[in-house]
Amino acid sequence: MGRLQSFQVVALQRGFVQIDESGGGTVLWLGRKAPDAARETHQRMCIDSLTNSATVYWMTVPGNVNSKTFRDVPALQDWFELRLETTEQRSGVQKRPQAT
Repeated sequence: MGRLQSFQVVALQRGFVQIDESGGGTVLWLGRKAPDAARETHQRMCIDSLTNSATVYWMTVPGNVNSKTFRDVPALQDWFELRLETTEQRSGVQKRPQAT
């Protein structure tokens, strides 16, 4: 599986859905069904075949647009995991130990 397809698989696993694709097929836009937290909204991801990267965009309540670009899939996965842990800590939700 190519890097771009891997980016897309990770995005779909994290609740993103395809929104649009460029005419030449070089860019794929995805949007998030639901934000990680109430204070982060309008999440979008751009997977770009020209730069072999994925960029996540999100807007915070004051209206600031933030972005983070990833050149490899493991970095994107790690970032999502870190954001999930941070969100859970803010909300007071604790992870349950996994059964072995």
